[in-house]
Amino acid sequence: MGLLVDGKWTEEEVNYGKRSEKGEYQRANSVVRDWVTADGAPGPSGNGGFKAEPGRYHLYVAINCPWAHRTMMVRHLKGLEDIVGMSQTSPVRDDQGWVFLNDEDRFRDDLFGFDHLHQVYTRSDPGFTGRVTVPALWDKERKVLVNNESSEIIRMFNSAFDGVGASGPELYPENLRAEIDEINDVVYSNFNNGVYRSGFATTQEAYEKAVGGVFDTLDLLEERLSTTRFLVGDAPTEADWRLFPTLVRFDVAYHSAFKCNKKRIVDYPNLWAYTRELYQSPGIAETVDLDTYRRGYHSASVVRNPLGIVPLGPDLDFNEPIGPRP
Repeated sequence: MGLLVDGKWTEEEVNYGKRSEKGEYQRANSVVRDWVTADGAPGPSGNGGFKAEPGRYHLYVAINCPWAHRTMMVRHLKGLEDIVGMSQTSPVRDDQGWVFLNDEDRFRDDLFGFDHLHQVYTRSDPGFTGRVTVPALWDKERKVLVNNESSEIIRMFNSAFDGVGASGPELYPENLRAEIDEINDVVYSNFNNGVYRSGFATTQEAYEKAVGGVFDTLDLLEERLSTTRFLVGDAPTEADWRLFPTLVRFDVAYHSAFKCNKKRIVDYPNLWAYTRELYQSPGIAETVDLDTYRRGYHSASVVRNPLGIVPLGPDLDFNEPIGPRP
């Protein structure tokens, strides 16, 4: 997969820091890190000048990306559909990365009519160097990208727009923040990113280390959910919505495509019921597309799936009754 170098799309010829000497996958950091705030003051990183206003911002996502999925769900949960616009790329990338199909209603660039997401990045910064990723948040007033780090975008969506029409639950309550941050760190390192460290490992040692962390974390979560309905507190928080995208993709994608196949989520009674409860929350099912996940993660890959054969299963029923939970 290519990247932008000084504003030019470049086919990648080296690993660009993606692997350690031991074959361990190393995810590149997001680099666009300004914040939308209620009054336009600087956020925890970056510059100020990005005041929360209805209609000013536009979110770029891809439905198959778990990091983008977080932002789609929080946008819905906080009632931001009429406040922050959204465009989806096609779930299938080409040799220039994420693609828009502007002759289709679903996968079109509603702002510029561009063919590729990298054009949005260079519209913001003609000399941009780095990976072109989703989600990405655009400011229509200043005509720049604000942020492409999902964990920060969901924090903005949670609170920045409260004074201009946002609604919905508080997902990062002040009294629970330390505990949310603690579980987020464990889940991100070992599970959200752990499945990618398993699937993209290039040595047996790296794979076994990563997949061990995946299932150690699933065991920990299964035990935690035996006594509590949600990860932190008595209602879903940011921690739950950060975990959910990996859970909902696991059995149809990561289990087979990334060789995370010691167990399935359906084999964990508490996690499976918890995943279904989150899925059945109003509006969340509409952000899920199991067939796209199945096809996307099993697309043709010289390393992982050279013939591009897509499995038909498993058959999962996320609408199955939940039954009693803690």
